[in-house]
Amino acid sequence: MTTLYDVVIKQAKRLDDTLIDIAIQDGRIAAIGALSSPARREINLAGGCYVSAGWIDSHVHCYPASPIYHDEPDRVGVAGGVTSVVDAGSTGADHIDDFYQLTRAAKTRVFALLNIARTGIVTQDELADMSRIDMALASAAIARHPDFIVGLKARISSSVVGANGIKPLEQAKAMQQANGDLPLMVHIGNNPPDLGAIAELLTDGDIITHCYNGKPNRILTPAGELRASVRRALQRGVRLDIGHGTASFSFEVARLAIAQGIFPNTISSDIYCRNRIDGPVHSLAAVMSKFLTLGMTPRQIIDCVTVHAATALRLTQKGRLEPGGDADLTFFDLSSGPCVFTDAQGESVEGEQRFVPLAAMVGGECLLTDEGTLSHVFNL
Repeated sequence: MTTLYDVVIKQAKRLDDTLIDIAIQDGRIAAIGALSSPARREINLAGGCYVSAGWIDSHVHCYPASPIYHDEPDRVGVAGGVTSVVDAGSTGADHIDDFYQLTRAAKTRVFALLNIARTGIVTQDELADMSRIDMALASAAIARHPDFIVGLKARISSSVVGANGIKPLEQAKAMQQANGDLPLMVHIGNNPPDLGAIAELLTDGDIITHCYNGKPNRILTPAGELRASVRRALQRGVRLDIGHGTASFSFEVARLAIAQGIFPNTISSDIYCRNRIDGPVHSLAAVMSKFLTLGMTPRQIIDCVTVHAATALRLTQKGRLEPGGDADLTFFDLSSGPCVFTDAQGESVEGEQRFVPLAAMVGGECLLTDEGTLSHVFNL
């Protein structure tokens, strides 16, 4: 019996320039290959753009009601070709229900890392008061939203923890262990506490975000070598996330690290309305493009926002272009021509290529991006 698919995408181009057909049924990828089965709708790309599993931005701030870092999920999501976003700690147990409700109408798939402070980021120093870390409230929130809360977030830098030093991270690890060893993302910035003390507490699957920041408390020694404590953490299975943000990405640190084989596991933006509009972030695609200038291949970069991001945050139905996965896809080009990229330190670098997201498909539904030129193909 011949299967009638909901959608068949014909002649989609992989990064190796091979062409494939992709069948979509009930919001999932049903088949990949040279397909002849009929479909209710056929989209023929004729090899005109690349396709990958849907891009995942594993560090954004998109709680619309946040007083400090806020944005609309679809502005940082599908408008830039990103099919899934993970808000990194904008909300804690006090506001996670509101965040969940506010984002149910979004076209972008929205997930959350629960801030270990019940208040979330309502002020910059949410962990300066240890009473804001409430284990019972956090566990109850995780139990209410098991498919929404995919991990924990602890911001461990001097402006956040105040005089508490490493204590909030110790509480974060206890909270993690009490809740099924959820992934824990740890923000690093200015010390104290020192990065060495932070790294020694991290275990397999934990994530260091802002890994290439240019601050003194960074992953490299003054001589430009990887800190021994960070090396040991990586050997234990700790992952490195970019988390570009307004003040947390340095081309110089990235160059030195990558030259030593210290690659990011995930590339994320740390985007919110201000650094989206005014820079230096602008979009996940813009952040990804910066890594082309650092010598990473398009395949390495795409893996950082698909399979590696999905694995790090246990999004098992995402990140892979294979049957059974969610029908979340990103359609994009690699545009050639001179372009200039700026880091969070003010350094500008000239590049010759950039990622241009054209459309996103979420659960089988096609949506054009801000730079999309495929309306004639998708009939949108």
